[in-house]
Amino acid sequence: MDDKVKGNIPVTTSGKEVAKSSRPGLHPIAEMERAFDRFFGRGWPSSLLSRGDTPAVDSLFEFEGHRLPSLDVIDRDAEIVVRAEIPGIDKKDINVSLADNVLTIKGQTSTESKEEKGDYYRHEISSSSFARSVTVPGVVDGSKVVANLKDGILEVKLAKTAASKRQNIQVQ
Repeated sequence: MDDKVKGNIPVTTSGKEVAKSSRPGLHPIAEMERAFDRFFGRGWPSSLLSRGDTPAVDSLFEFEGHRLPSLDVIDRDAEIVVRAEIPGIDKKDINVSLADNVLTIKGQTSTESKEEKGDYYRHEISSSSFARSVTVPGVVDGSKVVANLKDGILEVKLAKTAASKRQNIQVQ
């Protein structure tokens, strides 16, 4: 496995890794079962429909009250740009990897708060994590991946190989 620091986020690239489950340690079938339980346990059909006839599928991507980051995939002429909204997460808590044209973004947060007043003592610890994977359209050069985090937006730029670059074809 080859670790490289491009931009300000370390990016791990390998041609032999396999995309992992979005919840480490949770079997994909168990993960799907939990998603269905959350989805159908919210009341049928009023909460299923958010704007009249549009399903509220965003709720499927919530785990313990934390929403998975939204992803934008932009296919440009010479590169593919993936943007993820991950507010409140430090760059040291983000892991970006690319394997077999699957880009995976993982993050983790943890907080601890204590309060002590006389006989009263409160100590809370919370942590959450997420992982999102997206198949990159086209073939990219794993050695030219750049990842930057600014204002809660992670931007990953993947340079296309010569064969994958967009070409204009004149119609005869």
